[in-house]
Amino acid sequence: MGISTLLIMNQTLPSSSPPLPSLIHIKPFHNPHKILAYPTKPTRFPIFTCNTNTHHNHHNDDKVLWEEELERAFGSNYIKELDDDDDDDDDKYNKLVDQRCIDNVRMLVVDSVQSARAGHPGMALGMADVGYVLYRYFMRYNAKNPKWFNRDRFVLSAGHGCLLQYVCLHLAGFSSVQIEDLKRLCKLGSRTPGHPENVVTDGIEVTTVNELDQYKRFYVTGPLGQGVANAVGLALAEAHLAARFNKPDAVVVDHRTYCIMGDGCAMEGVAHEAASLAAHWKLNKLTLIYDDNHNTIDGDTGLAFSEDISARFEALGWNTISVNNVHEDQGEFKRAILSAFTETERPTFIKVKTLIGKLSVKEGTSKAHHGTFDDADVKQMRQKIKWEDRKPFHVLPMVYREMQIHTEHGEKLEEEWIRTLDYFQHKYPQDAAEFKTLLGGGLVPGWENSLPEWSISDPVDATRGYSEECLNHLAKVLPGVIGGSADLASSNKAYLHGYGDFRQPKNPQGRNIRYGVREHAMAAISNGIALHGGGLIPFAATFLIFSDYMKNSIRLSALSHAGVIYIMTHDSIGLGEDGPTHQPVEQLAGLRAIPRLLLFRPADGNETAGAYRMAVKNRDAPSVIALSRQKVNANLAGTSIDAVERGGYVLSDNSKGDMPDVILIGTGSELCLCEGSAEELREQGWRVRVVSLVCWRLFDEQSCEYKESVLPKGVAKRVSVEAGSPLGWREYVGNEGVVICVESFGASGAYLDTFKKFGFTQENVTNVARALLHSSI
Repeated sequence: MGISTLLIMNQTLPSSSPPLPSLIHIKPFHNPHKILAYPTKPTRFPIFTCNTNTHHNHHNDDKVLWEEELERAFGSNYIKELDDDDDDDDDKYNKLVDQRCIDNVRMLVVDSVQSARAGHPGMALGMADVGYVLYRYFMRYNAKNPKWFNRDRFVLSAGHGCLLQYVCLHLAGFSSVQIEDLKRLCKLGSRTPGHPENVVTDGIEVTTVNELDQYKRFYVTGPLGQGVANAVGLALAEAHLAARFNKPDAVVVDHRTYCIMGDGCAMEGVAHEAASLAAHWKLNKLTLIYDDNHNTIDGDTGLAFSEDISARFEALGWNTISVNNVHEDQGEFKRAILSAFTETERPTFIKVKTLIGKLSVKEGTSKAHHGTFDDADVKQMRQKIKWEDRKPFHVLPMVYREMQIHTEHGEKLEEEWIRTLDYFQHKYPQDAAEFKTLLGGGLVPGWENSLPEWSISDPVDATRGYSEECLNHLAKVLPGVIGGSADLASSNKAYLHGYGDFRQPKNPQGRNIRYGVREHAMAAISNGIALHGGGLIPFAATFLIFSDYMKNSIRLSALSHAGVIYIMTHDSIGLGEDGPTHQPVEQLAGLRAIPRLLLFRPADGNETAGAYRMAVKNRDAPSVIALSRQKVNANLAGTSIDAVERGGYVLSDNSKGDMPDVILIGTGSELCLCEGSAEELREQGWRVRVVSLVCWRLFDEQSCEYKESVLPKGVAKRVSVEAGSPLGWREYVGNEGVVICVESFGASGAYLDTFKKFGFTQENVTNVARALLHSSI
């Protein structure tokens, strides 16, 4: 879409406006604006272009202050050469104003790092020109309403440069970053952590990880490249929703996605996977800005990186632009962004040559990447830009007002978007109702009732088959369900029938995403989709063994509160013939260790439906649903959709009020072995309880009373049965219990033979339990 036809919508009414009833009452995106009584056709606004002749319409007082400041910074000769009546001189004047604003950005970066005695100033100093230009001239946002739906999205894949974003957010008027927050950089509990976190700071779209080193300083960078894939997910969400809801006379979804990546991101495979997909999907509203500072932590990139990165992106199918002199001519970067706006088919890759640690004596070297500056260096930086006599964290009042120009423009854009939304609701009520549902989180009343239930008489199937039914039933009632598999849709049974594939330009409204063999990018892209704010509920499917390819992204799902549903089939050695390379052993334990992640291993159709109900319900936490390849009962007697909500429950018990003699605990396909063994033991006169522990985390969150009712401390004889690693099971069986598990890699063979080899038979479970019953515990 060309510049002249781009619609800009969405913004908050000025604070002086009276409160109005809500058009769309949604959580967490509350919109305090009314439905117009008589909707009118919306006005099309041109994009906020970089017209430097009109951007600096300063009041007389500001102009006097600016002239004084420019004379201080650049000398009286610069000011004398300017003629107010000359357009060229106006352009020179505006350039000098921009440069002084950038100087202020850089000094805030330096002051923050010096105050914290920690941080990563190098990229923030080198990319100050880029950050300022984006926030001052191009990005559409409303600082008073950071969650405005139609805002542009900005992702800092090189998360160690977050200080640049914090400074820009502060200057742009976001209440989430005040001067005091800059002073608390990297401090425990601050709103300015060492890497950006979307759940901590308004204005941050995605989390690109923060980790502490042993000195509690943020010197450990997170997994680079994740943000690139997140940005692809954000751009995909925009393209998909725009195709579903935009009308020729009412465009309600129209925003761009910007992402800054660094040399480390360029080296990480996940960025390449995602970039390949972005070009294949023709995500033309995605702009990737590459900070080409030629440095990583160990030194110059020449140590390990010599490829032509622009040529790589061009080969992938991107529009590529090079900016070689941004420190001297910000106009070159502005023209590159404007060029990206004219691109109608390809995403745009802008390589910006920068100097890491700009101004410092460490400028241009890897030493500038992280850490503080010595006093002499700070002194010479201040002298270099004529900032000597100013206190730390000084902000020129004119800089705030300069940024306010764009902030006020953003407020007007949201006002216009709200008027467009009113018109859209009036003329297209059915589409508007669905759009309202999505903006409200994507859940409709009674959606849980769409999940199928199975009876004991239903034919047997693998839990991946029951999953397919659940997924497709949900897609019919939840308009935001969207996702795909990493080239395993037919094996994972993860395809939405009748909804088509997402493809541009043919079918961007399709709800099946073809990721190809790109598990890592699939997970990271899904995070972007989940965090977009458009109510989409992404699922990502592959074999459980390949979750290792995706681990960092899954971890970030949990850290970012991204409600991605991971469908992981072929969940144990029970997959059989493919052998130990494909048979997961330690994966369940590793995934269960991730904080906030819900891992379900359902035993039958009803537990599978219960797992989906909890996964969809928890929109701020990711879920893994581990599913079998081998067939199991559709409805194992005693299972319950509702009981899954508690993570663990009593499946059967013949104790009749007494304490059981033994408790058999199982998950997934092995739960039926527990039940079969229990029946044998009961015939022999033993009191036996069978417990399904379908989701450890949910069970752990239950009250002590409930957990005691399921696993009473007075029963020490317990046996757990799961075809995976023993790690973690001791907590549930106790020191005297027995863990039937897999402690080596699997083996290639028919699944029943493989199960028998590792002891996963009803006979072995019975023998183990009987031996425990006859022991002297």
